[in-house]
This record gives sequence, C-alpha cells and structure tokens, in this order.
Amino acid sequence: MRRWARPVLILALLVAGVAATRALGLGDLIRLENVARLKQWIEGFGALAPVVFIAGYVLAVVFFVPGLPITVLGGVAFGPVWGTVYVWIAATIGAALAFLVARYAVRSTVERWVRASPRLSRLDAQAAEHGWRIVMLTRLVPLFPFNLQNYAYGLTRIGFWPYAITSSICMLPGTAAFTFAGGALSEGRGDVRRTLGYLAVAGVLLVLVSLIPRWLQRRSRVAGDLLRAGVMAVLLDAFVLAASASAATAGTEAYASVASGSVLTNNGGR
Repeated sequence: MRRWARPVLILALLVAGVAATRALGLGDLIRLENVARLKQWIEGFGALAPVVFIAGYVLAVVFFVPGLPITVLGGVAFGPVWGTVYVWIAATIGAALAFLVARYAVRSTVERWVRASPRLSRLDAQAAEHGWRIVMLTRLVPLFPFNLQNYAYGLTRIGFWPYAITSSICMLPGTAAFTFAGGALSEGRGDVRRTLGYLAVAGVLLVLVSLIPRWLQRRSRVAGDLLRAGVMAVLLDAFVLAASASAATAGTEAYASVASGSVLTNNGGR
C-alpha cells in the first residue's frame, strides 16, 4: 500500500461520515428543542439505554455533530449524576478516537511540513514540551469547538495519554454544568427547590470554568504565553486538517475517475 493510501482512505471515510450525518439531518435532529423526543427514544432501549447513548455520543464527536444538545440530553434522560458520568465517558472516548484518527492519518504529512517551516517547527516543539498545559488551557477557554480541538491536537507532537487524561479532567466541569442543567428539566420537575439547586450548581460550575483561565494568566505569564501558543497551534493544525480533508476528497475522486476510465478502456478493447 502506498504511503498516501492510508491517510486518504481514513480521511475519505471521515468526510463520508460527516456528509452522511448532514445528509440524514442528524445535526438538525439533535437540537435542544428535540431533547424531550430524543429522551423517549433513548428510554425505549431499557437497560441498554446508557450503552446506546454513549455509542451515539462518541459517533457525534467523531463526525462533528454539535455536542451541547446531546450533553443536555444526558442530564434529561439519566439525571444530573448518571448523566454526567455517561457524557463524561462518551466525550473522553470520542476525543481519544478523533485524536488517534488525526494522528495516524495526517501526522506523517504534517511532520514533513514542520521540517520545512521553522515557525511550525517551533510551535510543534512547544506543543510537545508543554502539551498537557496547552490542552488544559484551551479546553477551559471556550474559543474553539470541542470537536475541532480533538483532531487538531492529533496533528501535534502531544502524547496521547497526556492529551487524553488532561482532556478528560478539564471536560468534567463543563460536562457537569450542562448535564445538571438538563437534570433540572427532568428530575426537578414539580420541585422548585430541587430545580433551583440543579440550576445553581450548573451556574457555579460555568462561572468557575470561565474564571480559571483568567486566574491562571494573572498568576503566571507563562500560562498566557502557552495559551497563545495553543491558539496558534490549534488554528494552524485546523487549517492543515481542512486542507488534508480536501486533498483526501480530491484524491478519492481522482482515483475513482481513473478506475472508471480503466474499466471503459478494458471494455472497449474487448
């Protein structure tokens, strides 16, 4: 198998998955206004409902389906505590899978580009040296879509386990905030005190998550530098991912065209 075949195949499958989710309207279906209907659908699986929910959440992360409605759905369907547990597990698995897809599909191409660019080389080295700190800061600062970060970090030299562990820890406060908000809609129904309690927990968690990066930057100038480096790395790697995906699509179409022409030639020669 040629060097480019594996990246093209993986990226083509990813692009096909994203296109399929859009063609089937899954992005439009999984919205906050449809949470009640989705809850009934999930509850129909009985004891398998958590497994179905986690599997669906993982696929949503990999194929760029917005995660906020599904996170709220976790709180509505399973309550604030178990909803947090299931969403946290699913988000961690999905983030890890997306990272591995980018790492094994495109990283070899990125390495050649890095060697040819001193600026990219410097950013890549900084990402490797301060990997978990950059992941922590960019996870806590809501500047970039969650799904985009998963793939972007797979293109850097950040190790898998520092990325996965740091992402898992830093995703937990935001996950709990939105699942508790969803739990307020379901378990708090009819009990004003309980509803307000869940909403208060969600509000406190969201405020804390938004204040942590500012506190870190004030405490340490290095944190601010790392955040800027992380922002640049994510932006550059997101551009690389988009360019690679386009190349994969073009390569697949070109291969199909050549194959079709070969078939026509063979048929004509008979």
